Amino acid sequence: MAVSSQPEINLTLTPSAGVEVQKFMEIEKVSPDEGGLRVSIQPGGCSGFKYSLLIEDKPADDDLILSQDGYRVFVDPFSAQYVNNVTIDYVTSMQGSGFTFKNPNATGGCGCGSSFSA
Repeated sequence: MAVSSQPEINLTLTPSAGVEVQKFMEIEKVSPDEGGLRVSIQPGGCSGFKYSLLIEDKPADDDLILSQDGYRVFVDPFSAQYVNNVTIDYVTSMQGSGFTFKNPNATGGCGCGSSFSA
């Protein structure tokens, strides 16, 4: 019996974020059966790490794959440790529209809202 070495992660996308992800997938002609949203963490940003969201045609071999309502989310093993318990939302305000990240694991952040320290 094989034991999975993939960690379990809790990553939440709000319904409004999900609607936007599905819109982007349709625009890019990515099938929800094969492709999905890649959520990753990259070094950089004003606080040390930054979030990255990309629509991709298929997951990588070592990705964790999370099923959402009508689409999938791909998270690489490095990023998984930083996105556990993160909530991704899509907000519209007078300043503009975009994805926001609520990360209870972050020890610091910056005014741009798209980078953090851990």
